[in-house]
This record gives sequence, structure tokens and C-alpha cells, in this order.
Amino acid sequence: MSRRGRNIAIWAIVIIVILGIGYLSFGRSESNNAKTVTIGVMSGTKQDDAIWDKVADVAKDKYKITLKFKKFTDYNQPNKALVNDNIDLNSFQHYDFLNDWNKSNGNKVVSIGKTFITPIRVYSQKVKNIKDLKNGATIAVPNDATNESRSLFVLKNAGLITLKPGTTQATLSSIAKNPKNIKIKELDASQVARSLSDVDAAVINTNFAQSAGLNYKSAIYVEPINKDSKRWINIIAAKKSNRNKQIYKDVVKAYQTPEVKKEIQKEYGSSEIPAWDLDVTK
Repeated sequence: MSRRGRNIAIWAIVIIVILGIGYLSFGRSESNNAKTVTIGVMSGTKQDDAIWDKVADVAKDKYKITLKFKKFTDYNQPNKALVNDNIDLNSFQHYDFLNDWNKSNGNKVVSIGKTFITPIRVYSQKVKNIKDLKNGATIAVPNDATNESRSLFVLKNAGLITLKPGTTQATLSSIAKNPKNIKIKELDASQVARSLSDVDAAVINTNFAQSAGLNYKSAIYVEPINKDSKRWINIIAAKKSNRNKQIYKDVVKAYQTPEVKKEIQKEYGSSEIPAWDLDVTK
């Protein structure tokens, strides 16, 4: 090969090396700038999917974050997946569920932002107003610890019973006064709606009410938004060691926007309420 040919070959190699380094540097920079967050959620309704689609749009437009979702069917799994770094965040639980989970699992998960609250409601085929329930009326409530406590606080706020001072997890033994001698019938949460024709009223979770074909607007009493209901606000949660990551804070900001609030109201009306700006201090 002539000297001129060797020079051309050398310069060709140099150019190829330079281009290769540039490509790798660009690719690495692009990778470093890529922001993807995987959120664990429960397999839900089309309405839930529409709300998360809106959150993903806002996250992409405002914060250049791509949201991916891992769906679960077992409520015991999303927090475990978070602790094991299989997901970055989760959004499926309220404060009360998280507090109970942390007690048994080493306090490794924390809330980093509020999402919504789904008020529990009282339904009846006998009366139109909860105040019209007669002495000795029977009210069905879910029998699991969390939902029974919530139901008893609802009956307390409705003025039917009072609870002993300092009660946080209410049970039947927590009832201090029952002036109408209301009879509380404890049933599996999935069976409460089915019992409606056999009792005077029933405290029914929204998902079971929907499954039973009950219109939430027909409820005779709706759980008020106050300090008693604060624990039922749903949240976005992170692994405790990751709670201060800015990218996760930005995901919360993407959720807590007027666009998402509008989407929640569009999909659920007043059966699900955006909670990040609610006053729950009273």
C-alpha cells in the first residue's frame, strides 16, 4: 500500500473511532436523561385506567417522566414488590392499610402524597334518611377489622352512636352510647350488599355497592370528610429510603393537578373525591 493510501486508511480509522465515541457518549447521555418510573397498582376498572393515563400524560408533558404500570390482583403484593425494588412506587392503599402493613413488616414503606378518597356509604330499602331509622333498627356492617371500624365511625358521625374517648380502631365494644338501641349485624364485606333487603340499613363499601348495582346517589348517608376519615385517604407510597427522590416527588405533583382532578370527577362523579387539597383537620 502506498504512503498516501496508508494515510487515508489511518484517517478513516480515526474518523470511525471519533464517530463511535460520539455515538456511545450520546447514547449514554440519552440513557442518563431517560426518566422512567414504574408504579404498582391493582388491576382496576376502565375508569381507573383512564385516570392513570391522564397522570402519565401530565408526567410526560410537565416532567419528562415516563410512567409504567405493574398491575396486581393481590393486595398483599404491592408493598412487598416496593420493598424488594421490583417497582418504584405503588398506589393502591389508604393510610390505615399502610399503617397496619408497616406494623407487621418493619415500617419500610411511607406515603409521599395523597390521591383520592372513596367515602363509604349507608344504604337502605326502608328509609330515605338515616335519621328516620326506628328504635331497634338493624344495620349490617363489614366484619373485617378495618371496615368495621370505619363503619362504626360513620354511624358515630351520623349521630346514631357514640364511641369511647380515644377510640382509634373501633369494635362493638367501643360503643359508649346507643340511644336508639341499634343492632349491629356483622357480615363479610362481600355479603353486606346482599343483606340489604333483610336489614333496615347497611354500610357498604363502594366497590361492593357497584357490584350489587346500587347507585351511590341513593345512599341515605355519606361518610363525611373530617379527621375521622383522614385515615381512609388513598396515597402514593415509596420505599422509606427513597422517599426524598425528586423524580418521585414529581410523580406526585403530576397526580395532584387540575387535569387529574377533572379526570377523576369525569370518571367517578362524587363517588371518588380528589383528596390532596381536602381539609381533614375538623
